[in-house]
Amino acid sequence: MRTDRAKAPGQQPPLTQEALVGAALLVLERDGLDALSMRRVAAELGVQAPSLYWHVRNKEQLLDLLADALVADAVPPPREGGWREQLRAYCHLHRRHLLGKRDAARVVAGRFNLGPSLLVILEDQLDRLREAGFPAAEAALTSYLLGNYVAGFVLQEQSPLSAAEAVGQATRTEVVNAARDHLQQLPSDRFPNLVALAAELSEPDMEDRFAFGLERILDGLATLLEPAPGTR
Repeated sequence: MRTDRAKAPGQQPPLTQEALVGAALLVLERDGLDALSMRRVAAELGVQAPSLYWHVRNKEQLLDLLADALVADAVPPPREGGWREQLRAYCHLHRRHLLGKRDAARVVAGRFNLGPSLLVILEDQLDRLREAGFPAAEAALTSYLLGNYVAGFVLQEQSPLSAAEAVGQATRTEVVNAARDHLQQLPSDRFPNLVALAAELSEPDMEDRFAFGLERILDGLATLLEPAPGTR
């Protein structure tokens, strides 16, 4: 029997795809991606798992819908300043958005999802890039590059640095400090650079690391807009 038909007064409302995605978002935020299952989503809705398959084919399709839902409330930066300032703001906002939602980067990374929310974001990005003078192919590749950089960076910074952190035996700061101490104690005749740069390798925070990488990407993109030699 279908469970998404209208129910009698006093019973739960009809099951919809929107309700399913909303329940999946709650499970994701509360329990994390590893615990997300069709059974848990069904339990959140108070229905049996088979009833979900009227609305999604499988868990992978649910993840496609989740990827779009996770960016539904993303706000693009204002159109202020040049293209570089706007792209910088876009990336910093996107990173903060992913960091603010549990396991969001794991859901969206690698998915070429064309849901309505992502379409709006992509259209806005591409419009800014083409307005700045990037040719069509470079505009598309730039949007892809920046999205991958942000999602990949968030995946990196949310992953455990070591087994000790993964099992709760050490904090992230303790792991970093231990790594610095280990590098400094290496034999300097074999590892002169690691010993000399132990602090530089371990001390920069994730904000600084993200900003450094982003600025180097923007430096490279700027060369695409430079006049060809001999045309100045």
